[in-house]
Amino acid sequence: MDARAIIASIRDGLGAGQAELSWFANGLADGRVSDAQAGAFAMAVLLNGLGEAGRTALTLAMRDSGETLDWSLDGPVIDKHSTGGIGDCVSLILAPALAACGAYVPMISGRGLGHTGGTLDKLEAVPGLCTGLSGERFREVVAQVGCAIVSADARMAPADRRLYAVRDVTATVESLDLITASILSKKLAAGLEGLVLDVKLGSGAFMKGLDEARALASALVETANAAGCRTSAVISDMSQPLAPAAGNALEVAEAMRVLGGAVDGRLAELTVVLGGIALGDAGLAESREAGQAALRRVLSDGRAAECFGRMIAAMGGPAGFVEGWERMLPEAPVIRDLPAPRAGFVRAMDGEAMGLAVIGLGGGRQVETDAVDPAVGLDRVVPLGAWVEAGAPLLRIHAATPDRAARAAAALSDAIEIGEAAPDPSPLVHDRLG
Repeated sequence: MDARAIIASIRDGLGAGQAELSWFANGLADGRVSDAQAGAFAMAVLLNGLGEAGRTALTLAMRDSGETLDWSLDGPVIDKHSTGGIGDCVSLILAPALAACGAYVPMISGRGLGHTGGTLDKLEAVPGLCTGLSGERFREVVAQVGCAIVSADARMAPADRRLYAVRDVTATVESLDLITASILSKKLAAGLEGLVLDVKLGSGAFMKGLDEARALASALVETANAAGCRTSAVISDMSQPLAPAAGNALEVAEAMRVLGGAVDGRLAELTVVLGGIALGDAGLAESREAGQAALRRVLSDGRAAECFGRMIAAMGGPAGFVEGWERMLPEAPVIRDLPAPRAGFVRAMDGEAMGLAVIGLGGGRQVETDAVDPAVGLDRVVPLGAWVEAGAPLLRIHAATPDRAARAAAALSDAIEIGEAAPDPSPLVHDRLG
């Protein structure tokens, strides 16, 4: 077997079998496959696809290219994954809430990608916390606390790490088969029994239209289930930030408010929907509706917050974070309002522009080596459909310097559309699969 023959077969529309894809994934991991061959493979898959069976075979091959986890625990091992959006801090709430309901959640997360924020960057806004746990410590925290949110071990799905870097520079990121294999190879390597997926749709998401979001959700659900992991998905709205904030410490603050019992609003609502599916599918609730009720209880009575606090302490953060988060999170020295240019209804938001403004403030990375300022970002974002008077705040900008605040204000000036008529309401959940 050799890389050229496998690439040629996919290039010519003949596909590749499980043995070929396994060989190629192992070659990515151990260096037998060159960068040029990896790029040619990615382009062939982008142009011709692999089909459902090939997509599943590639996912499993990439999963098995490195270390996989096995668990021996007294409850189901489940997780959640989002395709990325603005103000989406669901993971910070959902992981401890599921653990408080009897699940174990070994959540392997990522950093910011493009205009979207990363769960690891948000969590690392907590002073002293380390997401780079050793494999042994990761297992200990999950077993003792019920959840841990960590970065991927370099030994897990190394074929994906290699192929992802090549895709980024060869214009092949958009391949449905490669997106699916990339997401699921890492999740399946964590030894999950169940997974709930949140596929985002709208101006703040990578998928702007319903058809492409539904295609990705279908591919993910079908592939994960074929690989033996019980998986369902929702397609949720990202036409505005999910929480009224974007930026690492600011989103942690929003998550803490929900963990503190503020169960109204879009952030809490979507968390409950996803958690209800996860608990119902895992057998920890009689139905998904009963699972939603269980999620609301642990958020309201403090059990989810208590679990979050134990996770923070176990990962090196302060022991009293839940009680003292308001004085512990970093704050930006410059805070200024973005005034509405005229009176009217908030008709639309450019979520991608808002995410890029946060990156411009220093809240994300322009290049991989950039340091992230956890304190900067946006908050008090007015919701779609709200009426604002001329000069009233549309949001607040948190910046390191007045100059950066001014540049962010200029970048955001066209990101929020004000009009005479209110927009048609958009549902939080557009569709469900599985």
